[in-house]
Amino acid sequence: MIAAAESLSRSPSEPVDAPLILALPKGRILKALGPVLERTGLFEDGSAIGEGTRSLRFPTLDPNIDVVRVRSFDVATFVAHGGAQIGVCGADVLMEFDYPDIYAPLDLGIGGCRISIARPVGEGTHDTTAASSHIRVATKYPTITRRHFAARGVNAEIVHLHGAMELAPTLDMASVIVDLVDTGSTLKANGLRETDVIAHVTSRLIVNRVALKTRPEAIRALIERFRNALQENAA
Repeated sequence: MIAAAESLSRSPSEPVDAPLILALPKGRILKALGPVLERTGLFEDGSAIGEGTRSLRFPTLDPNIDVVRVRSFDVATFVAHGGAQIGVCGADVLMEFDYPDIYAPLDLGIGGCRISIARPVGEGTHDTTAASSHIRVATKYPTITRRHFAARGVNAEIVHLHGAMELAPTLDMASVIVDLVDTGSTLKANGLRETDVIAHVTSRLIVNRVALKTRPEAIRALIERFRNALQENAA
């Protein structure tokens, strides 16, 4: 899913003795990640990260690691471009952007959901029919959506939205939507139903490949902290 980059020509912009930057997503993933962050020893209260402040960067209990808190869809971009050396983001983001400069060594097993197709209740259950080679889809995942429908011989015309996808079919903007689904309650409340699952999603620990080569000890030690924290949770 994530392309390997064996030959790296870029050099990191930060000095090797600067604090590592850990990019964390705002919202539900960060809440689920709280107990894991506590077990890594980075925070006393992982559920209160950044509360009461407008600051987007703040220290951890480890003087060699700082945290930046960004939109979940931006974590991979921060890591791929070297703004952060390590981060946490959903597999959906990795699938959508497929940055070659990102390595995802650890599935954190949190934030479980799925990327699904949904359509108005009462319509057919299949993405395509023999008579259909074109479909209009509202989504914030244009790459995933085009790839999914192209594999089925269907041209997906994308209506690119960042929210309120559920409104698109009822307002005749699109025939179906492709979006993250957890319980499905929002779909149901808006007259839609899930018809196909494109991929199951969990959150991953991701690493900048250049930083892994230039600061291997520090980054591998942080990866190990997360791995041990997950094992403690499972024990």
